Amino acid sequence: MSAAPQDERLARVVLSRIGEPGDPRLTDLVHELGPLTVLGSLQEQAASRELGEDLADRLVAVDPALELERAARLGVRFVVPGDAEWPPGLDELGRAPHLHERGGVPVGVWCRGPLRLDEAVGRAVAVVGSRSATTYGAAVATDVGSVLARHGWTVVSGAAFGIDQAAHRGALAGRGATVAVLACGPDRAYPTAHRALIDHVADVGLVVSEAPPGCAPTRIRFLARNRLIAALSQGTVVVEAAVRSGALNTASWAAGLGRPVMGVPGPVTSAPSAGVHQLVRARDALLVTSGEEVLEAVAPAGTHLLVEPRGPEQPRDRLSPRERQVLDAVPLVRGADLVAVARTAGLSRARTQEALVALHRAGLVETALGRWRLRDGEDQLPLAGPGGADGGAPAVGGAGGCLP
Repeated sequence: MSAAPQDERLARVVLSRIGEPGDPRLTDLVHELGPLTVLGSLQEQAASRELGEDLADRLVAVDPALELERAARLGVRFVVPGDAEWPPGLDELGRAPHLHERGGVPVGVWCRGPLRLDEAVGRAVAVVGSRSATTYGAAVATDVGSVLARHGWTVVSGAAFGIDQAAHRGALAGRGATVAVLACGPDRAYPTAHRALIDHVADVGLVVSEAPPGCAPTRIRFLARNRLIAALSQGTVVVEAAVRSGALNTASWAAGLGRPVMGVPGPVTSAPSAGVHQLVRARDALLVTSGEEVLEAVAPAGTHLLVEPRGPEQPRDRLSPRERQVLDAVPLVRGADLVAVARTAGLSRARTQEALVALHRAGLVETALGRWRLRDGEDQLPLAGPGGADGGAPAVGGAGGCLP
C-alpha cells in the first residue's frame, strides 16, 4: 500500500497542530507549495523573529514523531495526500469556492476506526440537519440512513444531536458503514452525551477530524468540518434545517463541489424545515422523501430507478377515450336507450353502439329491453340534474350537450 513520504507526513503533523482546520492561508499554501516548503518558511521566520511569538512557541514545541506515537496509542492514524487511503474527494476542495473563510484541501485528517477512509467513502451520502430535530425529522433521517446502509452506501454525518444522531443510528441499524466527522479531536466526544455513539462508530466505522487529538470544538472548526462532510460524500441530504443552520453551510459546500443537494420537505409551518424549503425553492435542491429517492439521485445512471407512484388501477383506466365518453353518458339507475346515450355522449349511434358493446364486455354496463345503465356497484361520479344520481340519462355528457 502506497504512502506519502515520511518527511512530508511529519511536516503535515506540525502544520496540523499549529494551524486552524480549514484556514485557507495555510491549506492553500500547502496545496500549492507543499508541506516541506511551507514549514521551512515558517521555521525561518521563527528563527528571525518575524513570526508571532505565540505561533513561534507552538512551532518549536511540536514533536511530530511523538504526536504520531501518542495518536497511535489512542487508535488514531494521520492520513495525508499521497496515502493510498486518501480519498480523491478531499482534493476537490482545492477547486471549490471557499465559504465563511474556511476552505481548502486539508493538511491531513486524523482517523479512528477499522475502515479505510477511501473505501468507506467510495459510495457515501451525507445526511445532515437540525440539532433540534422534530420526531418527524428524526424518523425520516433514521429511515434514510437505514435504507442507504442496506444498499451498501456509507452514511456520513457530524454526530451532533438531532438529525446527525438519527442518521448514524439508522446506518448502524441497517448494518452498514457510517462515518462521523467531528469538529474536535477524533479521540474526544462532542457532544459529550454522544460518547457511547461516537465510540461505537469508531469500533465499527470511522471517526474523522481535521483537528489533532485532544483539540476542543470551536465554532470555526464546525464550519471547517462541514466542508469535509460534503467532500467525503457523493451527495448531501438535508432533512431539517432552520434558515440559519450549519446544515445549510454543508449543503453550500456540496453545491460548490458539484455534488447533488437534496432536501426533505416538512410542514410549511415548521421552522425547522424553513431552511430546507428555501433550498428547494431558491437553490435548486432536489426534493426527496425517502432513502430510495436519495439512492436514485446518487447511484450510477440506470440503477435504483423508481416507478412513479400512482393509485391502484381502476377498470376505467383501461378504456379508450371514446369508451370513457360513452360511459359518462350512461345513466346510474334508470336505463336509457341507444339514441339517448348517443345524444348525451355527442357521438353517432354506430360509434356509441360499438363502445357500449365494449363496456358490456368489460362488465361496466348492463342492458335490458334495449336500455342501458351502469352495472350495480360501478364507481361512477354522481352528476347533478334530472338525469343524475336519481335516474335517467345524465344531464351532461362527454362531447355532446344536454338532453332536451
